[in-house]
Amino acid sequence: MIGLRPGGVERIVAVGAHCDDIAIGAGGSLYAVCRANPGVRVDAMVLTGGGTDRETEERAALAALCPSADLALTVLKLPDGRIPAHWDEAKSAVHELRQRVGTEQDADVVFAPHPGDAHQDHRMLAELVPQEFRDHLVLGYEIVKSDGDLCRPTVYQPLADDVVRHKVDVLHEHYPSQRHRPWFDAEAFRGLARIRGVEGRTRYAEAFHVTTMTLDLER
Repeated sequence: MIGLRPGGVERIVAVGAHCDDIAIGAGGSLYAVCRANPGVRVDAMVLTGGGTDRETEERAALAALCPSADLALTVLKLPDGRIPAHWDEAKSAVHELRQRVGTEQDADVVFAPHPGDAHQDHRMLAELVPQEFRDHLVLGYEIVKSDGDLCRPTVYQPLADDVVRHKVDVLHEHYPSQRHRPWFDAEAFRGLARIRGVEGRTRYAEAFHVTTMTLDLER
């Protein structure tokens, strides 16, 4: 197990197809980074749920996961479950996000779905993000669900016990619309974090997929 330390994180981009995707897939990592780096800029975008109770849930959840951060969240109104049929709108949304981020200091890390996700909305977004964020560290997060599509990840972010506890509490408190789902519970979220921790030689972790990465071993 090799540990690599990137430079300081000052700007983060996080994208999701649905409200709760970012929190489930990268909520612990977001919370850990924001807590350690007050004032970090977080640009978040979700493609569905705009103008509904889901947007209200998302805003409250990300505010809780990004304490002391300069958080900017956009929630769009694409139809849930049909994002591939709205490729143009999704592509334009990701492109516009990239343009906004590029006008100032660029992003140090991008959280997005990973291409192996079985949900068509997640998979489409996972394909679009690297097309726009070509020179970035894109960490593809995983979302536990009944599809059974968890793959073998390549990168692990260790999480302290209190970080995992906070993530699980946020998911339970701020997404009441999802509590009826059989996989949406504290045991599932904490269990996956424990398994990824075992794989990452720590207690808890979030796991990510990285398609390509360039190393500078000379320095």
